[in-house]
Amino acid sequence: MYYVYRIQSVDSPDRFYTGFSADLKQRMRDHDNGNNRSTASFRPWKLVFYAAFESKESALEFEGYLKTGSGKAFANKRLWKVNG
Repeated sequence: MYYVYRIQSVDSPDRFYTGFSADLKQRMRDHDNGNNRSTASFRPWKLVFYAAFESKESALEFEGYLKTGSGKAFANKRLWKVNG
């Protein structure tokens, strides 16, 4: 399986990261250990959303979509609640 996920910083709850992984548990450990330059400054993280895909291509396509303007609007309305 391949996963598209969203994590939220525990200490800075306005900070989020959306990513892709074939091993979600290991990827979460990587984020919490500071192994990702984009997320190291905002540790620790908690998993707030994930979707599983059978194909790598579908997962990467969905991750890319979630990082576009229309994908962010869709996700904010349908996948996770955004305060404000």
